[in-house]
Amino acid sequence: MKFGTKAIHAGVEPDPSTGAIMTPIFQTSTYVQKSPGVHKGYEYARTQNPTRDALQKNLAALENGKHGLCFSSGLGAIDAVVKLLNPGDEVISTNDLYGGTYRIFTKVFERYGIKFHFISMENPASIEAYINNNTKLIWAETPTNPMMNIVDVAEIGKVAKKHNVLFAVDNTFATPFLQNPLDMGADIVMHSVTKYLAGHSDTVMGALIVNDDELAKQLAFIQNACGATPGPQDCFLVLRGIKTLHIRMERHCQNGAKVAQFLISHPKIDKVYWPGFESHPNHTVAKKQMRDFGGMISFVIKGDRLEDALKVLENMHYFSLAESLGGVESLCGHPATMTHASIPKAEREKVGLVDSLIRLSVGIEDVEDLIQDLSQALDLV
Repeated sequence: MKFGTKAIHAGVEPDPSTGAIMTPIFQTSTYVQKSPGVHKGYEYARTQNPTRDALQKNLAALENGKHGLCFSSGLGAIDAVVKLLNPGDEVISTNDLYGGTYRIFTKVFERYGIKFHFISMENPASIEAYINNNTKLIWAETPTNPMMNIVDVAEIGKVAKKHNVLFAVDNTFATPFLQNPLDMGADIVMHSVTKYLAGHSDTVMGALIVNDDELAKQLAFIQNACGATPGPQDCFLVLRGIKTLHIRMERHCQNGAKVAQFLISHPKIDKVYWPGFESHPNHTVAKKQMRDFGGMISFVIKGDRLEDALKVLENMHYFSLAESLGGVESLCGHPATMTHASIPKAEREKVGLVDSLIRLSVGIEDVEDLIQDLSQALDLV
């Protein structure tokens, strides 16, 4: 199947009892057994649920993987990956990443004796200097949040295989429509399903997709033992959202390109971060591993004044000021005080995340209205 067909059909079958074309919401906590241990494949809903099973199969197919596992949030999925490790193990991570990921790494897992190195991964060769016998995981985002840096998944995959280190990629910004890290050498793909996959700002969920059978067993054990599983209603909503993922992403990409071009040509804008520009440091890599460049954009207004950024954020109408991203509606955010507030200011500024930086999630509205909205807000500074 090609991608659009997978999005609609993979993992989904008509309900055998009724013929319902939509996967039912199996709103149950438990399942009746004929005799202890004799059942129809389902015992307890934390462990298995038919609605969740359909979604997990669908997500695995979209990422060209064998196994999908869903969690109650993206951070729940990240938590499960780090729980594969032991005290004394080390992790190499991108230094520009979602603030919640940084927080769970440093505020939760460092207390249990796991060491994290936050480094630039734009040059994959730089990773080897941090690898030692304790290194067990490389964690990367691409594009990164919010600086839109690009890391070469295939080259990092080679480094990870050479040293027998697990390699996980947060593919939330790109989605499986734009890139498939498992095909390029990653062992684990993680998604904040909340974002583009669900696509309608109405549910919170995370997912992991893997190929290795033993790794899938380990993660499924953690999923069940620790219990961060999503409910069937949320799984139903995500299955419904995914059916339009391909056409939504096409529009996100089209609108994103036009908004990025508007911003970079605007006299009041200093910097625009978007991997589709030929001037982007790793544009060549983005072009190689992505099918398009997405709808996420960050920018800084000339003068780098926080008050100017706040004025723009407070005066847009179609770009709603809110946490999150990837919905059909356009959102704007202020990473320094919202999504990345948990990262110390000095660490943020090392990667260019200044207090005046604005992050846009460009939606699927008519792009002329979005550009007009940005224009009128920028006129106020």
